Amino acid sequence: MVSAGPASAEPPPSAWAPLRVAAYRNLWVAMLVANIGTWMQTVGAQWLLISEPGASTLVSLVQTASMLPILLLALPAGALADSFDRRHLLIAVQFFIVAVGLGLTLLTATGRMPPALLLTLTFAFGVGQALTLPAWAAVIPDLVPRNLLQSASGLGSISVNMARSVGPAVAGLLISWTGVPLVFALNTLAFAFFAFTLIRWRPGTSRSVEVPERFTAALRAGGRYVRHSPIVQRLLLRALLFLVPGSALWALLPLIANQRLGLGSGGYGVLLAALGVGAVLGGLALPWVRSRLSPNRFLLLAGLVYGLALLVIALVRDEAVVLAALVPAGLAWVTVLSNINAEVQLFLPGWVRARGLAVYQVVFAGGQALGALAWGVVADLASLVVAHLGAAVLMIAGALTVRVWPLPDLRAVERDPATHWPEVDLVDEPDPSVGPVVVILTYAVRPEQKGAFVAAMEDVRAARQRTGAMRWGLYREGESTDRFIEVYELPSWDEHLRQHGGRLTKADQAAELRALSHADGAPQVSHLLPAQAGS
Repeated sequence: MVSAGPASAEPPPSAWAPLRVAAYRNLWVAMLVANIGTWMQTVGAQWLLISEPGASTLVSLVQTASMLPILLLALPAGALADSFDRRHLLIAVQFFIVAVGLGLTLLTATGRMPPALLLTLTFAFGVGQALTLPAWAAVIPDLVPRNLLQSASGLGSISVNMARSVGPAVAGLLISWTGVPLVFALNTLAFAFFAFTLIRWRPGTSRSVEVPERFTAALRAGGRYVRHSPIVQRLLLRALLFLVPGSALWALLPLIANQRLGLGSGGYGVLLAALGVGAVLGGLALPWVRSRLSPNRFLLLAGLVYGLALLVIALVRDEAVVLAALVPAGLAWVTVLSNINAEVQLFLPGWVRARGLAVYQVVFAGGQALGALAWGVVADLASLVVAHLGAAVLMIAGALTVRVWPLPDLRAVERDPATHWPEVDLVDEPDPSVGPVVVILTYAVRPEQKGAFVAAMEDVRAARQRTGAMRWGLYREGESTDRFIEVYELPSWDEHLRQHGGRLTKADQAAELRALSHADGAPQVSHLLPAQAGS
Protein backbone atom coordinates (compact mmCIF):
# COMPACT_ATOMS: atom_id res chain seq x y z
CA MET A 1 0.00 0.00 0.00
CA VAL A 2 1.12 3.56 -0.67
CA SER A 3 1.09 5.45 2.59
CA ALA A 4 -0.02 9.06 2.51
CA GLY A 5 1.28 10.01 5.91
CA PRO A 6 4.49 11.87 6.63
CA ALA A 7 7.68 9.92 6.93
CA SER A 8 8.58 11.45 10.29
CA ALA A 9 7.15 13.89 12.81
CA GLU A 10 10.62 15.22 13.72
CA PRO A 11 11.79 18.43 12.05
CA PRO A 12 14.22 17.53 9.26
CA PRO A 13 17.82 18.76 9.42
CA SER A 14 18.79 21.55 7.07
CA ALA A 15 19.81 20.47 3.59
CA TRP A 16 23.09 22.34 4.16
CA ALA A 17 23.83 20.99 7.66
CA PRO A 18 26.57 18.50 6.58
CA LEU A 19 28.63 21.41 5.21
CA ARG A 20 29.31 22.47 8.79
CA VAL A 21 31.67 19.48 8.96
CA ALA A 22 34.95 20.87 7.59
CA ALA A 23 36.28 17.62 6.07
CA TYR A 24 33.00 16.91 4.31
CA ARG A 25 32.74 20.53 3.10
CA ASN A 26 36.22 20.53 1.53
CA LEU A 27 35.72 17.21 -0.21
CA TRP A 28 32.20 18.18 -1.33
CA VAL A 29 33.55 21.33 -3.00
CA ALA A 30 36.31 19.33 -4.68
CA MET A 31 33.83 16.74 -5.90
CA LEU A 32 31.60 19.53 -7.21
CA VAL A 33 34.52 20.84 -9.27
CA ALA A 34 35.22 17.31 -10.56
CA ASN A 35 31.54 16.82 -11.41
CA ILE A 36 31.51 20.08 -13.38
CA GLY A 37 34.56 18.85 -15.28
CA THR A 38 32.86 15.51 -15.96
CA TRP A 39 29.82 17.15 -17.51
CA MET A 40 31.99 19.48 -19.56
CA GLN A 41 33.84 16.43 -20.87
CA THR A 42 30.57 14.63 -21.67
CA VAL A 43 29.20 17.60 -23.61
CA GLY A 44 32.49 18.00 -25.47
CA ALA A 45 32.56 14.33 -26.45
CA GLN A 46 28.91 14.36 -27.58
CA TRP A 47 29.41 17.52 -29.60
CA LEU A 48 32.39 16.05 -31.45
CA LEU A 49 30.04 13.30 -32.70
CA ILE A 50 26.95 15.36 -33.50
CA SER A 51 27.75 15.59 -37.22
CA GLU A 52 29.02 12.03 -37.68
CA PRO A 53 26.98 9.42 -39.62
CA GLY A 54 24.65 7.57 -37.25
CA ALA A 55 24.84 10.45 -34.77
CA SER A 56 21.86 9.24 -32.70
CA THR A 57 23.62 6.00 -31.82
CA LEU A 58 27.11 7.54 -31.48
CA VAL A 59 25.92 10.33 -29.18
CA SER A 60 24.06 7.89 -26.94
CA LEU A 61 27.17 5.66 -26.93
CA VAL A 62 29.08 8.43 -25.12
CA GLN A 63 26.86 7.87 -22.09
CA THR A 64 27.12 4.10 -22.57
CA ALA A 65 30.92 4.27 -22.73
CA SER A 66 30.97 6.37 -19.56
CA MET A 67 28.62 4.10 -17.61
CA LEU A 68 29.58 0.64 -18.88
CA PRO A 69 32.84 0.50 -16.82
CA ILE A 70 30.76 1.01 -13.68
CA LEU A 71 28.64 -1.95 -14.72
CA LEU A 72 31.77 -4.06 -15.22
CA LEU A 73 34.08 -2.84 -12.46
CA ALA A 74 31.98 -1.46 -9.60
CA LEU A 75 31.89 -4.78 -7.71
CA PRO A 76 35.69 -5.27 -7.79
CA ALA A 77 36.06 -1.58 -6.88
CA GLY A 78 33.72 -2.05 -3.93
CA ALA A 79 35.72 -5.06 -2.74
CA LEU A 80 38.92 -2.99 -2.92
CA ALA A 81 37.30 -0.10 -1.04
CA ASP A 82 36.08 -2.42 1.75
CA SER A 83 39.47 -4.13 2.04
CA PHE A 84 42.01 -1.28 1.81
CA ASP A 85 42.47 2.37 2.74
CA ARG A 86 39.79 4.26 0.82
CA ARG A 87 41.65 7.59 0.82
CA HIS A 88 44.78 6.10 -0.76
CA LEU A 89 42.65 4.28 -3.32
CA LEU A 90 40.82 7.49 -4.24
CA ILE A 91 44.07 9.44 -4.66
CA ALA A 92 45.60 6.83 -6.97
CA VAL A 93 42.48 6.68 -9.13
CA GLN A 94 42.32 10.46 -9.56
CA PHE A 95 45.84 10.50 -10.96
CA PHE A 96 44.78 7.84 -13.47
CA ILE A 97 41.82 10.04 -14.52
CA VAL A 98 44.17 13.01 -14.91
CA ALA A 99 46.37 10.93 -17.25
CA VAL A 100 43.34 9.98 -19.37
CA GLY A 101 42.27 13.64 -19.46
CA LEU A 102 45.68 14.71 -20.72
CA GLY A 103 45.44 12.16 -23.52
CA LEU A 104 41.97 13.37 -24.52
CA THR A 105 43.13 16.97 -24.54
CA LEU A 106 46.30 16.49 -26.57
CA LEU A 107 44.82 14.13 -29.15
CA THR A 108 41.77 16.34 -29.72
CA ALA A 109 43.90 19.48 -29.98
CA THR A 110 46.06 17.84 -32.67
CA GLY A 111 43.06 16.57 -34.65
CA ARG A 112 43.70 12.90 -33.95
CA MET A 113 40.38 11.98 -32.38
CA PRO A 114 38.22 9.67 -34.54
CA PRO A 115 34.93 8.45 -32.99
CA ALA A 116 36.32 5.03 -32.03
CA LEU A 117 39.26 6.53 -30.14
CA LEU A 118 37.01 9.11 -28.47
CA LEU A 119 34.69 6.38 -27.20
CA THR A 120 37.69 4.30 -26.05
CA LEU A 121 39.11 7.15 -23.97
CA THR A 122 35.63 7.96 -22.68
CA PHE A 123 35.48 4.33 -21.54
CA ALA A 124 38.86 4.75 -19.80
CA PHE A 125 37.52 7.85 -18.05
CA GLY A 126 34.55 5.72 -16.98
CA VAL A 127 36.96 3.15 -15.52
CA GLY A 128 38.31 5.85 -13.23
CA GLN A 129 34.77 6.83 -12.24
CA ALA A 130 33.93 3.17 -11.56
CA LEU A 131 36.86 2.87 -9.16
CA THR A 132 36.01 6.19 -7.48
CA LEU A 133 32.29 5.90 -6.79
CA PRO A 134 32.08 2.99 -4.30
CA ALA A 135 35.00 4.29 -2.23
CA TRP A 136 33.62 7.85 -2.21
CA ALA A 137 30.11 6.73 -1.30
CA ALA A 138 31.47 4.52 1.51
CA VAL A 139 33.54 7.40 2.92
CA ILE A 140 30.55 9.73 3.37
CA PRO A 141 28.99 7.92 6.38
CA ASP A 142 32.39 8.24 8.11
CA LEU A 143 32.48 12.00 7.47
CA VAL A 144 29.07 13.05 8.85
CA PRO A 145 26.84 11.92 11.75
CA ARG A 146 24.19 9.33 10.93
CA ASN A 147 21.34 11.82 11.38
CA LEU A 148 22.88 13.99 8.62
CA LEU A 149 23.43 11.17 6.15
CA GLN A 150 20.26 11.76 4.14
CA SER A 151 21.09 15.47 3.91
CA ALA A 152 24.63 14.53 2.82
CA SER A 153 23.16 12.28 0.13
CA GLY A 154 20.98 15.17 -1.00
CA LEU A 155 24.04 17.42 -1.12
CA GLY A 156 25.80 14.82 -3.23
CA SER A 157 22.94 15.02 -5.70
CA ILE A 158 23.03 18.81 -5.53
CA SER A 159 26.73 18.63 -6.42
CA VAL A 160 26.05 16.38 -9.40
CA ASN A 161 23.17 18.51 -10.61
CA MET A 162 24.78 21.87 -9.99
CA ALA A 163 27.47 20.43 -12.24
CA ARG A 164 24.77 19.53 -14.77
CA SER A 165 23.65 23.16 -14.65
CA VAL A 166 27.06 24.79 -14.82
CA GLY A 167 29.20 22.28 -16.72
CA PRO A 168 27.14 21.95 -19.92
CA ALA A 169 26.44 25.69 -20.10
CA VAL A 170 30.14 26.53 -19.68
CA ALA A 171 31.12 23.76 -22.11
CA GLY A 172 28.64 25.01 -24.70
CA LEU A 173 30.06 28.54 -24.51
CA LEU A 174 33.67 27.33 -24.64
CA ILE A 175 32.99 25.04 -27.59
CA SER A 176 31.39 27.90 -29.51
CA TRP A 177 34.30 30.24 -28.69
CA THR A 178 37.42 28.03 -28.68
CA GLY A 179 36.49 24.42 -29.43
CA VAL A 180 36.46 21.13 -27.53
CA PRO A 181 40.17 20.81 -26.47
CA LEU A 182 39.88 23.52 -23.80
CA VAL A 183 36.84 21.73 -22.35
CA PHE A 184 38.86 18.52 -21.99
CA ALA A 185 41.79 20.45 -20.46
CA LEU A 186 39.58 22.02 -17.78
CA ASN A 187 38.15 18.61 -16.93
CA THR A 188 41.69 17.35 -16.37
CA LEU A 189 42.45 20.27 -14.04
CA ALA A 190 39.22 19.60 -12.12
CA PHE A 191 40.30 16.06 -11.26
CA ALA A 192 43.79 17.25 -10.39
CA PHE A 193 42.13 19.58 -7.86
CA PHE A 194 40.12 16.68 -6.41
CA ALA A 195 43.32 14.63 -6.05
CA PHE A 196 45.05 17.56 -4.29
CA THR A 197 42.13 17.91 -1.85
CA LEU A 198 42.25 14.21 -1.04
CA ILE A 199 45.99 14.48 -0.38
CA ARG A 200 45.36 17.36 2.03
CA TRP A 201 42.59 15.49 3.86
CA ARG A 202 43.79 13.76 7.03
CA PRO A 203 41.06 11.56 8.57
CA GLY A 204 40.81 12.00 12.34
CA THR A 205 40.81 8.25 12.89
CA SER A 206 41.90 5.61 10.43
CA ARG A 207 39.29 3.13 9.34
CA SER A 208 39.77 -0.27 10.90
CA VAL A 209 40.14 -2.86 8.16
CA GLU A 210 41.61 -5.55 10.50
CA VAL A 211 43.20 -8.18 8.25
CA PRO A 212 42.00 -7.39 4.71
CA GLU A 213 39.78 -10.00 3.14
CA ARG A 214 41.16 -11.83 0.16
CA PHE A 215 39.95 -10.16 -3.00
CA THR A 216 37.93 -13.06 -4.40
CA ALA A 217 36.49 -13.86 -0.96
CA ALA A 218 35.46 -10.22 -0.53
CA LEU A 219 33.75 -10.26 -3.94
CA ARG A 220 31.80 -13.40 -3.07
CA ALA A 221 30.85 -12.05 0.35
CA GLY A 222 29.45 -8.87 -1.18
CA GLY A 223 27.45 -10.84 -3.72
CA ARG A 224 26.06 -13.14 -1.01
CA TYR A 225 24.97 -10.17 1.08
CA VAL A 226 22.93 -8.60 -1.72
CA ARG A 227 21.58 -11.96 -2.89
CA HIS A 228 20.16 -12.68 0.56
CA SER A 229 18.93 -9.17 1.38
CA PRO A 230 15.36 -8.60 0.11
CA ILE A 231 15.49 -4.99 1.30
CA VAL A 232 18.52 -4.15 -0.85
CA GLN A 233 16.95 -5.97 -3.79
CA ARG A 234 13.75 -3.93 -3.48
CA LEU A 235 15.69 -0.66 -3.37
CA LEU A 236 17.63 -1.69 -6.49
CA LEU A 237 14.42 -2.64 -8.29
CA ARG A 238 12.85 0.75 -7.57
CA ALA A 239 15.98 2.50 -8.87
CA LEU A 240 15.97 0.41 -12.06
CA LEU A 241 12.29 1.06 -12.77
CA PHE A 242 13.05 4.78 -12.72
CA LEU A 243 16.45 4.78 -14.43
CA VAL A 244 15.71 2.80 -17.59
CA PRO A 245 12.95 5.09 -18.93
CA GLY A 246 14.52 8.17 -17.34
CA SER A 247 17.79 7.68 -19.24
CA ALA A 248 16.07 8.55 -22.54
CA LEU A 249 15.94 12.22 -21.64
CA TRP A 250 19.64 12.51 -20.75
CA ALA A 251 20.87 10.39 -23.67
CA LEU A 252 18.82 12.05 -26.41
CA LEU A 253 18.72 15.66 -25.21
CA PRO A 254 21.52 16.83 -27.57
CA LEU A 255 19.46 15.52 -30.49
CA ILE A 256 16.30 17.20 -29.18
CA ALA A 257 18.30 20.45 -29.03
CA ASN A 258 19.81 20.07 -32.49
CA GLN A 259 17.13 18.32 -34.55
CA ARG A 260 13.82 19.22 -32.88
CA LEU A 261 14.54 22.71 -31.54
CA GLY A 262 17.26 23.85 -33.96
CA LEU A 263 19.67 24.87 -31.20
CA GLY A 264 23.45 24.92 -31.20
CA SER A 265 25.86 23.91 -28.46
CA GLY A 266 24.96 26.94 -26.35
CA GLY A 267 21.26 26.11 -26.58
CA TYR A 268 21.96 22.51 -25.59
CA GLY A 269 23.83 23.81 -22.56
CA VAL A 270 20.80 25.91 -21.60
CA LEU A 271 18.54 22.83 -21.78
CA LEU A 272 20.91 20.87 -19.55
CA ALA A 273 21.09 23.86 -17.22
CA ALA A 274 17.28 23.78 -16.86
CA LEU A 275 17.48 20.11 -15.90
CA GLY A 276 20.26 20.91 -13.45
CA VAL A 277 18.34 23.81 -11.87
CA GLY A 278 15.40 21.50 -11.25
CA ALA A 279 17.73 18.89 -9.77
CA VAL A 280 19.33 21.43 -7.42
CA LEU A 281 15.89 22.55 -6.30
CA GLY A 282 15.03 18.90 -5.73
CA GLY A 283 18.12 18.39 -3.56
CA LEU A 284 17.24 21.45 -1.49
CA ALA A 285 13.61 20.37 -1.15
CA LEU A 286 14.44 16.76 -0.28
CA PRO A 287 14.35 17.15 3.55
CA TRP A 288 11.04 19.05 3.29
CA VAL A 289 9.55 16.44 0.95
CA ARG A 290 10.64 13.56 3.19
CA SER A 291 9.05 15.19 6.23
CA ARG A 292 5.67 15.62 4.52
CA LEU A 293 5.27 12.68 2.13
CA SER A 294 5.87 8.99 2.62
CA PRO A 295 8.69 7.62 0.42
CA ASN A 296 6.20 5.66 -1.68
CA ARG A 297 3.85 8.60 -2.22
CA PHE A 298 6.59 10.89 -3.42
CA LEU A 299 8.09 8.08 -5.55
CA LEU A 300 4.73 7.79 -7.30
CA LEU A 301 4.37 11.55 -7.78
CA ALA A 302 7.95 11.97 -9.03
CA GLY A 303 7.50 9.17 -11.59
CA LEU A 304 4.31 10.73 -12.90
CA VAL A 305 5.96 14.17 -13.15
CA TYR A 306 8.95 12.77 -15.04
CA GLY A 307 6.69 10.80 -17.36
CA LEU A 308 4.64 13.91 -18.18
CA ALA A 309 7.87 15.84 -18.88
CA LEU A 310 8.90 13.14 -21.38
CA LEU A 311 5.51 13.50 -23.08
CA VAL A 312 5.97 17.27 -23.39
CA ILE A 313 9.47 16.86 -24.85
CA ALA A 314 8.14 14.31 -27.34
CA LEU A 315 5.20 16.40 -28.56
CA VAL A 316 6.24 20.07 -28.26
CA ARG A 317 8.80 21.90 -30.42
CA ASP A 318 8.76 25.19 -28.49
CA GLU A 319 12.01 25.90 -26.62
CA ALA A 320 10.35 27.76 -23.73
CA VAL A 321 7.85 24.96 -23.11
CA VAL A 322 10.58 22.32 -23.20
CA LEU A 323 12.67 24.36 -20.77
CA ALA A 324 9.69 24.61 -18.43
CA ALA A 325 9.20 20.82 -18.57
CA LEU A 326 12.88 20.10 -17.90
CA VAL A 327 12.89 21.86 -14.51
CA PRO A 328 10.35 19.52 -12.80
CA ALA A 329 11.97 16.57 -14.60
CA GLY A 330 15.29 17.43 -12.97
CA LEU A 331 13.57 17.85 -9.61
CA ALA A 332 11.91 14.43 -9.91
CA TRP A 333 15.17 12.78 -11.01
CA VAL A 334 17.17 13.95 -8.01
CA THR A 335 14.50 13.40 -5.36
CA VAL A 336 13.94 9.79 -6.39
CA LEU A 337 17.58 8.77 -6.82
CA SER A 338 18.90 10.73 -3.81
CA ASN A 339 16.32 9.14 -1.57
CA ILE A 340 17.07 5.61 -2.80
CA ASN A 341 20.82 6.21 -2.53
CA ALA A 342 20.45 7.47 1.05
CA GLU A 343 18.30 4.47 1.98
CA VAL A 344 20.96 2.11 0.61
CA GLN A 345 23.71 3.93 2.55
CA LEU A 346 21.68 3.88 5.76
CA PHE A 347 20.78 0.21 5.49
CA LEU A 348 24.16 -1.31 4.61
CA PRO A 349 26.40 -2.29 7.55
CA GLY A 350 29.90 -0.86 7.51
CA TRP A 351 31.74 -4.10 6.68
CA VAL A 352 30.01 -4.47 3.30
CA ARG A 353 29.02 -0.86 2.61
CA ALA A 354 31.29 -0.19 -0.37
CA ARG A 355 30.39 -3.52 -1.99
CA GLY A 356 26.66 -2.94 -1.49
CA LEU A 357 26.95 0.60 -2.85
CA ALA A 358 28.93 -0.83 -5.76
CA VAL A 359 25.96 -3.04 -6.62
CA TYR A 360 23.78 0.08 -6.50
CA GLN A 361 26.23 1.79 -8.84
CA VAL A 362 26.04 -1.21 -11.20
CA VAL A 363 22.26 -0.84 -11.31
CA PHE A 364 22.55 2.95 -11.67
CA ALA A 365 25.12 2.76 -14.47
CA GLY A 366 23.63 -0.31 -16.13
CA GLY A 367 20.15 1.19 -16.18
CA GLN A 368 21.47 4.36 -17.80
CA ALA A 369 23.97 2.69 -20.15
CA LEU A 370 21.63 0.03 -21.50
CA GLY A 371 18.67 2.39 -21.44
CA ALA A 372 20.61 5.07 -23.33
CA LEU A 373 21.71 2.58 -25.98
CA ALA A 374 18.18 1.16 -26.35
CA TRP A 375 16.54 4.58 -26.68
CA GLY A 376 19.23 5.69 -29.14
CA VAL A 377 18.51 2.66 -31.32
CA VAL A 378 14.75 3.32 -31.10
CA ALA A 379 15.36 6.93 -32.14
CA ASP A 380 17.45 5.79 -35.12
CA LEU A 381 14.99 3.11 -36.25
CA ALA A 382 11.79 5.10 -35.57
CA SER A 383 12.15 8.70 -34.39
CA LEU A 384 12.97 10.87 -31.40
CA VAL A 385 9.25 11.30 -30.78
CA VAL A 386 8.62 7.55 -30.62
CA ALA A 387 11.58 7.04 -28.27
CA HIS A 388 10.34 9.69 -25.83
CA LEU A 389 6.74 8.46 -25.98
CA GLY A 390 7.89 4.92 -25.21
CA ALA A 391 10.02 6.15 -22.31
CA ALA A 392 7.09 8.17 -20.94
CA VAL A 393 4.78 5.15 -20.97
CA LEU A 394 7.38 2.99 -19.22
CA MET A 395 8.07 5.68 -16.62
CA ILE A 396 4.39 6.10 -15.72
CA ALA A 397 3.84 2.33 -15.64
CA GLY A 398 6.88 1.90 -13.40
CA ALA A 399 5.63 4.59 -11.01
CA LEU A 400 2.29 2.82 -10.67
CA THR A 401 4.03 -0.41 -9.60
CA VAL A 402 4.84 1.26 -6.27
CA ARG A 403 1.62 -0.32 -5.00
CA VAL A 404 2.97 -3.77 -5.85
CA TRP A 405 6.65 -3.23 -4.98
CA PRO A 406 6.75 -0.41 -2.41
CA LEU A 407 9.90 0.94 -0.82
CA PRO A 408 10.57 -0.79 2.52
CA ASP A 409 10.18 1.19 5.76
CA LEU A 410 13.65 1.23 7.32
CA ARG A 411 13.02 3.58 10.23
CA ALA A 412 12.89 0.76 12.80
CA VAL A 413 15.72 -1.36 11.34
CA GLU A 414 18.77 -1.26 13.62
CA ARG A 415 22.00 -1.42 11.59
CA ASP A 416 24.65 -0.93 14.29
CA PRO A 417 27.12 -3.84 14.66
CA ALA A 418 26.38 -6.54 17.23
CA THR A 419 29.08 -8.77 18.74
CA HIS A 420 26.78 -10.84 20.94
CA TRP A 421 28.16 -14.26 20.04
CA PRO A 422 30.49 -15.79 22.68
CA GLU A 423 34.14 -16.36 21.86
CA VAL A 424 34.84 -19.63 20.10
CA ASP A 425 36.58 -22.15 22.39
CA LEU A 426 38.33 -24.82 20.30
CA VAL A 427 41.02 -27.31 21.25
CA ASP A 428 43.29 -25.92 18.51
CA GLU A 429 42.94 -22.61 16.68
CA PRO A 430 42.74 -23.40 12.95
CA ASP A 431 44.37 -21.37 10.23
CA PRO A 432 41.94 -18.68 8.93
CA SER A 433 42.13 -20.15 5.41
CA VAL A 434 40.92 -23.59 6.52
CA GLY A 435 37.59 -24.51 5.01
CA PRO A 436 34.88 -25.27 4.40
CA VAL A 437 33.62 -24.98 7.99
CA VAL A 438 30.29 -26.36 9.23
CA VAL A 439 28.54 -24.85 12.25
CA ILE A 440 25.88 -26.94 14.03
CA LEU A 441 23.42 -25.52 16.57
CA THR A 442 21.06 -27.81 18.49
CA TYR A 443 17.87 -26.26 19.91
CA ALA A 444 15.36 -27.70 22.37
CA VAL A 445 11.87 -26.67 21.19
CA ARG A 446 8.60 -27.74 22.77
CA PRO A 447 6.07 -29.24 20.32
CA GLU A 448 3.60 -26.38 20.78
CA GLN A 449 6.34 -23.88 19.77
CA LYS A 450 7.43 -25.77 16.66
CA GLY A 451 5.56 -23.69 14.06
CA ALA A 452 6.56 -20.33 15.54
CA PHE A 453 10.19 -21.45 15.91
CA VAL A 454 10.48 -22.65 12.31
CA ALA A 455 8.93 -19.41 11.04
CA ALA A 456 11.26 -17.25 13.17
CA MET A 457 14.30 -19.17 11.91
CA GLU A 458 13.69 -17.84 8.38
CA ASP A 459 15.06 -14.45 9.47
CA VAL A 460 17.99 -16.23 11.12
CA ARG A 461 18.66 -18.07 7.86
CA ALA A 462 18.81 -14.78 5.95
CA ALA A 463 21.21 -13.31 8.51
CA ARG A 464 23.52 -16.34 8.34
CA GLN A 465 23.61 -16.22 4.54
CA ARG A 466 24.10 -12.46 4.36
CA THR A 467 27.11 -12.67 6.66
CA GLY A 468 28.95 -15.64 5.14
CA ALA A 469 27.02 -18.92 4.99
CA MET A 470 27.08 -20.67 1.61
CA ARG A 471 24.45 -23.25 2.58
CA TRP A 472 21.96 -23.42 5.42
CA GLY A 473 19.44 -25.95 6.65
CA LEU A 474 17.09 -26.54 9.58
CA TYR A 475 16.27 -30.12 10.54
CA ARG A 476 14.17 -31.97 13.13
CA GLU A 477 15.92 -34.80 14.95
CA GLY A 478 14.13 -38.08 14.22
CA GLU A 479 14.98 -39.65 17.58
CA SER A 480 13.25 -36.95 19.65
CA THR A 481 10.20 -34.68 19.57
CA ASP A 482 11.82 -31.48 20.79
CA ARG A 483 15.22 -31.15 19.11
CA PHE A 484 15.92 -29.04 16.03
CA ILE A 485 19.32 -28.87 14.34
CA GLU A 486 20.52 -25.79 12.45
CA VAL A 487 23.42 -26.50 10.08
CA TYR A 488 25.24 -23.97 7.94
CA GLU A 489 28.44 -24.08 5.92
CA LEU A 490 30.98 -21.28 5.43
CA PRO A 491 33.82 -21.18 2.89
CA SER A 492 36.54 -20.71 5.54
CA TRP A 493 37.25 -20.30 9.23
CA ASP A 494 38.07 -16.66 8.53
CA GLU A 495 34.50 -16.07 7.30
CA HIS A 496 33.14 -17.47 10.58
CA LEU A 497 35.50 -15.34 12.68
CA ARG A 498 34.23 -12.30 10.80
CA GLN A 499 30.68 -13.27 11.77
CA HIS A 500 31.83 -13.20 15.38
CA GLY A 501 33.78 -9.97 14.87
CA GLY A 502 31.18 -7.50 13.64
CA ARG A 503 29.39 -8.63 10.50
CA LEU A 504 26.16 -9.16 12.42
CA THR A 505 23.90 -6.21 13.18
CA LYS A 506 21.50 -5.55 16.04
CA ALA A 507 18.67 -6.40 13.64
CA ASP A 508 20.29 -9.82 13.15
CA GLN A 509 20.60 -10.16 16.93
CA ALA A 510 16.90 -9.33 17.30
CA ALA A 511 16.05 -12.05 14.76
CA GLU A 512 18.03 -14.60 16.79
CA LEU A 513 16.31 -13.52 20.02
CA ARG A 514 12.89 -13.95 18.41
CA ALA A 515 13.78 -17.50 17.43
CA LEU A 516 15.24 -18.24 20.88
CA SER A 517 12.05 -17.02 22.54
CA HIS A 518 10.40 -20.18 21.16
CA ALA A 519 13.20 -22.49 22.37
CA ASP A 520 14.22 -23.71 25.83
CA GLY A 521 17.48 -21.92 26.47
CA ALA A 522 20.51 -21.26 24.32
CA PRO A 523 21.50 -23.79 21.64
CA GLN A 524 24.46 -26.14 21.89
CA VAL A 525 27.07 -25.11 19.31
CA SER A 526 29.73 -27.20 17.61
CA HIS A 527 32.14 -26.46 14.77
CA LEU A 528 33.20 -29.01 12.18
CA LEU A 529 36.54 -28.49 10.43
CA PRO A 530 38.06 -30.45 7.54
CA ALA A 531 39.74 -33.62 8.79
CA GLN A 532 43.07 -32.65 7.27
CA ALA A 533 43.04 -29.36 9.23
CA GLY A 534 43.83 -31.08 12.51
CA SER A 535 47.16 -30.61 14.22
